[in-house]
Amino acid sequence: MSLRKQEVKENSHVLLEIEVGAEAFAAAYNDAYKKHAKNITVPGFRKGKAPKSLVEKMYGKESFYDDAVNAVYPDALDEAIKEAGIDSASRRIALDVVSVGEEGLVFTAVIPVKPAVSIDGYKGIKAEKLVVEIGDEAIDSEIESARKKSARIVGVDDRVAQDGDIAVIDYAGFLGDNQFAGGTAEKQELKLGSGQFIPGFEEQVIGHSVDEDFDINVTFPEEYGAEDLAGQSVVFKIHLHELKVEELPEVDDDFASEVSDFETLDEYKADIKSKLTEQADSQAKTKLDEALMSALVDLLDADIPEEMYEDTIDREVEQWGYRLQANGLNVDDYFKYTGSTMEMLRDNFKNQAVARVKLRLALEEIAKLEAFEATDEEINAEYEKLAAQYGREIDEIKAIIPSEEIAADTIVEKAMNLVRDTAVVTEVDSLSADEEAE
Repeated sequence: MSLRKQEVKENSHVLLEIEVGAEAFAAAYNDAYKKHAKNITVPGFRKGKAPKSLVEKMYGKESFYDDAVNAVYPDALDEAIKEAGIDSASRRIALDVVSVGEEGLVFTAVIPVKPAVSIDGYKGIKAEKLVVEIGDEAIDSEIESARKKSARIVGVDDRVAQDGDIAVIDYAGFLGDNQFAGGTAEKQELKLGSGQFIPGFEEQVIGHSVDEDFDINVTFPEEYGAEDLAGQSVVFKIHLHELKVEELPEVDDDFASEVSDFETLDEYKADIKSKLTEQADSQAKTKLDEALMSALVDLLDADIPEEMYEDTIDREVEQWGYRLQANGLNVDDYFKYTGSTMEMLRDNFKNQAVARVKLRLALEEIAKLEAFEATDEEINAEYEKLAAQYGREIDEIKAIIPSEEIAADTIVEKAMNLVRDTAVVTEVDSLSADEEAE
């Protein structure tokens, strides 16, 4: 292999012209010929036994060039990239054969490379952090949720149905004198006021007593799914079997001891406040990080090749596919049910991919400017963390993830920590419009 030409192109691409000599290409050509010749039948000869010169005359040498080119170009390309000293940013490489024949192979490769990056002002970025004061209302809301989870369902028969009751009913729907399909049920539980049934239905159950028979008059919405019922006035014949209510526990020390590890209501409330404060602070830190990362992306100056974005989208789509399969779906069914396409899916990931690529380049440049390095202890600690996370042996993780990848991620995280530590953060009780938009 010889590198004949190296030329810088626009948008962080480099063109390499690469030559594979006659001897090396002839060896690849012979291998390609042998692979196909054994299946070639020439009149007058047994299958695969015709002279090479006759086969080449009948089929043309060009018939075997494609396989020969495919055999030699990967190694030749890798060697040329190494010799050129370029940092390939993607395997989306445009290849073009210049000449091929007995004299050898000459081809060009247009390679996307990592762009030159400039970033200033990454120290002292101004940002806001939301500080949330947890009040009684938030604590009471958590307690109310716990009450509902602990509620008992009890029957009532000494009054008429009220909003919020659970009514157990039989119903049969009639359009004129005809009972319509799908409008019948027995002992159906319906929480009154839930909006579960069509408008006007639940309100007309209110006020009736257990064991009572009565009619309900309603009109189906114009946009109702069944065309024969859309916009039609119908009658439902109802029998009310039971009324039930949720009986919520009293909020006291006994309740606190039942739903928590605390003996008193005050201790339980204090724990709720502590957890809500921790959650709010975690969310605020995440929002702050998002603002800082967005600021870094804005500070970046780089001519980024499109292939880097496409590779990132590939990974996003792959992860999306894994999640889809975990939920028992496949990609084709998803597109059929949603009416979307792979092109639409990739387009949805585009903005996210652009931001990720720019952020990574920004952090890598900061790490370079700050001369950050990853120590053996830090790399081993990350391997231990991953092994614990996935329940695997450290050696298994090391076999899957190269140490160079761990080191790269470690110094990028150091760069992000530097941005966090040097940021000028103002604590506020509500984020500005710009911060909310991040």
